[in-house]
Amino acid sequence: MILLRLLASFFTVGFFSYGGGYAMIPLIEREIVQRQQWLSPKEFLDILAIAEITPGPVAINSATFVGYRVAGVFGAVTATLGVVFPSLLVVGVLSYIYLRFQGAPLVKSAFAAVRPLVVVLIFMAAVNIGSRTIYDVYSAAATAAALFLMLKTRLNPILVLVLFGVLGVVVF
Repeated sequence: MILLRLLASFFTVGFFSYGGGYAMIPLIEREIVQRQQWLSPKEFLDILAIAEITPGPVAINSATFVGYRVAGVFGAVTATLGVVFPSLLVVGVLSYIYLRFQGAPLVKSAFAAVRPLVVVLIFMAAVNIGSRTIYDVYSAAATAAALFLMLKTRLNPILVLVLFGVLGVVVF
C-alpha cells in the first residue's frame, strides 16, 4: 500500500510540475511534509540539501531519498519512477505537438505564457527554503557572502558550496 501511495504522490508531483526540479520543490514539500506527513519540515530540508549536492536532478534525487526513507529500496525505485514517468509522457506529447504545430500562434502564445510561471515557481521555492534556512545573523551573512561570490566573482557554485561547507564545519 505504501508503494502505491509513493507512486501516486510522486506521479502527481511529476505530472503537475513544469519547469524542472527547482519548480517541483514546493509541490514535493506540500505532498511529502504536509499531505502525507512522511517527513518533518526539518527532515525535508535535510533531504533537499543532500539532493542538491548529489549528482543528478534535484527532483529525482529528492524522490529517491524520500522513497528510500519511507519504504527502503523499493520505495526509492517507486518514487523515482513516479516522478519521472509523467515527464516522459508530457515531453513526448508536447514534442509531437510542438513539432507538428510549432508555427501556430496558439502554440507560441502557450509557451510564452508558461515561461513567467516557471520563474515564479522557482522564486517561491527559493523564498520558501530561504525563509527556513536563514534564521540568524550568521546564516544571513553566509548567504549574502555566497551570493556575492557567485554573482561578482563568477566562482563556480560547487566551489562556493564546498567553501561554505568547510567554513561551517570549522566555525560551528
